[in-house]
Amino acid sequence: MADKGDGQRRHAPARQRIKTLTHAALNADATVEQVESILSDLGHTLADLDSATSSLDVTLERFNATITRIDELAPRLFGVVDRLEAIVGRVERIVSVGESVVAPIAVTEQMVRGAVQALRKTAGI
Repeated sequence: MADKGDGQRRHAPARQRIKTLTHAALNADATVEQVESILSDLGHTLADLDSATSSLDVTLERFNATITRIDELAPRLFGVVDRLEAIVGRVERIVSVGESVVAPIAVTEQMVRGAVQALRKTAGI
């Protein structure tokens, strides 16, 4: 199409181009604001994460100290368990000897009771 010299053809695309560029600039400005907002929120999140991480570091140090104390305590606990096992072994031997001593007495008691019952039956008591 030929330009008729009225100037509309040259100006119409220029106006459209200015509108398009204006919209693009407004969209870019809105996008920049959104990115700034996201970055600001991300900054707060990272600060909170840093605080949580430092608290976690303190907790892990305390946990490590506790584990170290448990490791130091374990050999002493093993010693206590060994001594208790030795005591239990001695008590078991004492009980075994006591049972051996009491067994004849129990048999004698049963024999005496049987004899007393027999006498009662024969005497009619």
